[in-house]
Amino acid sequence: MRSKQLYEPNCEINVSCDLLGITLCIFTSDYDNSITLNIPVFELIIIILPNLYSDCCPSVSPAGTMVVKQGKQWRSVCKGLILGTLLTSCMILLYCLSAPEVQFSLPDVPVPYSCAHRPPSVHSKAASHHSLRSSGPDQSCTPKVDIVFLKTHKTASSTILNILFRFGEKHRLKFAFPSSRNDFFYPSPFHRSQVKDYGPGVCFNIICNHMRFNEVEVAKVLPGDTSYITILRDPAELFESSFHYFGRLVPFTWKISGEDKLGEFLREPELYYDSEGFNSFYLRNLLFFDFGQDNNLPADDPRVAEGIRAIAERFELVMLVEHFEESLILLKDALCWDMEDLLFFKLNARKGSTISKLTPELRAKALEWNAVDWKLYQYFNATFWKKVEAYGTERMARDVAELRRRNKEMATICIEGGHAVDAGSIHETSMQPWQPIGEKSIMGYNLKNNVDKAHRKLCRKMLTPELQYLTDLGVNLWITKLWGHVRDILNW
Repeated sequence: MRSKQLYEPNCEINVSCDLLGITLCIFTSDYDNSITLNIPVFELIIIILPNLYSDCCPSVSPAGTMVVKQGKQWRSVCKGLILGTLLTSCMILLYCLSAPEVQFSLPDVPVPYSCAHRPPSVHSKAASHHSLRSSGPDQSCTPKVDIVFLKTHKTASSTILNILFRFGEKHRLKFAFPSSRNDFFYPSPFHRSQVKDYGPGVCFNIICNHMRFNEVEVAKVLPGDTSYITILRDPAELFESSFHYFGRLVPFTWKISGEDKLGEFLREPELYYDSEGFNSFYLRNLLFFDFGQDNNLPADDPRVAEGIRAIAERFELVMLVEHFEESLILLKDALCWDMEDLLFFKLNARKGSTISKLTPELRAKALEWNAVDWKLYQYFNATFWKKVEAYGTERMARDVAELRRRNKEMATICIEGGHAVDAGSIHETSMQPWQPIGEKSIMGYNLKNNVDKAHRKLCRKMLTPELQYLTDLGVNLWITKLWGHVRDILNW
C-alpha cells in the first residue's frame, strides 16, 4: 500500500493505491465529515475501456466500403488508445507501489546491544583498530559485526558488498535490507521505515545497500557502537563512469549532440545542466549527494566544509578505489577481521573499450565541475595515508602482497580462463551482471566446471553478482526485476 496526501484550504485528500485498486479519502477541515471511495482495478478497467471503445470506435455500417474502411481506421486508433491507457494506468500504479512509503512517526526505541551470534574466537593482532592512532604491543580483539557501509555509486562498492555478504553469512548476521528492490528508495533520504521487517527495538547487524545517507535515521536501526565505513573514488574518473552508466537516465543529456557527449558536456556544462532536472544529481558531485549533502553548493560554501567535517566524525574508515587492496587491509585492521574475509574478485567492472580516456584538459574540467567531490576526496586522501603510515608502510606492503597472492590463487581455482569475460560470453544466467541501459558493457565471470568440493561454494559466492546474491539472501526484488523485464521488452 502506498499513500499520498494533498492539502487544500478546507479539506485533506488522501490517495492510496495497492494491487487491488485506488482509495480516495476526503476529509473536511473539522474532520467531522468524510467520504471514502474504494475503486478496484478491475472496475477501473471495466469503466474506462467500454467508454473509450464506444467513444472512439462507433459501430460500422455495412452500407458502403468507405464506411467500413473508416471503421477499421477508427478501430486501429481505438486499440492504440486503449493500450496506451492501460500502459499509463499500469505505470501510475507501479509508481505508487514503488514510491517511498509515507514515513509515519515511529517511536524511538534504541538498540543497545548487537543481536549477532558473535564469533567465538578472539584474534591476536599486531595492531587493533586503536593502533591506527598509536603503535604499541600486540593486542587482542573481537571481530566487529555491526557495520554500516555507505555504498557510494561507481566506486567498486559492489565488490565490497560481496565481501560483506559473505562475512554476514559466515557469522549468521542479520542484514537490514530494503523491501522489493535493491536500494533504499534512492535518491530519497534514508528512513528506517524503508527497512524490510523493521520495527521498534528490532535489531540488525549490517546495512549496506545503496541509500542517500541520513545519519539520524541510520543510527536508529543499528547499535550505538556500530562501525561506519565507506569508499570514495577520484571524482574525474567517477564522473566519467557515472556519465556512461547513468547518462541515458538524465534527460538533459538527450539534447547533447555529437558522438563525444561527455566531452561536449564538460566543455560547457552550464549550457546543459539543470539542477532541478530529473536524475541530475548523477552528473554533479555524486559522492557528496550520496552522503545526504547538497551537491549543488559551490566548493567554498561553509556548508561544504561542515559536511566534510560531519562525515569525518561519523565514518571511522573511508577507503579509496585507487588503493583498493590497501583499503581492505585497513578495513581488516579496523574491524579485526581475518585475511580470508577480504578475498575478492572485481565485480561490476566495465570493458576497457567502453571507458573514455580523459585528456588532461577534460580531467581538469571534470574536477572543476565536481569541485565539491574533489574537496571531499582530497580531505580523505590525506587521512587515508595517515592511517597507512600508522599501520606501517612495510607491514602494509607485506599484507597487500599476501592478499594479492591469495586472490590470484582463488582466481586459478574458481574462474574459467582466469579472467573476466564480456556479458555475451557468460554461460550461466545467474552470473549475468546488471547492465546499463542500451549496452552490454559490464563484464562477468564463468565458474569452472571442475572446482573441488572444498572451494565450490566459496567460488560461486565470490563470483555471484549483487542482485543474484541479494535474491539468495532472501530479498524479494520484484520491482527491480520488473524494470529489467520492461527494459528487455523495449530492447534497452
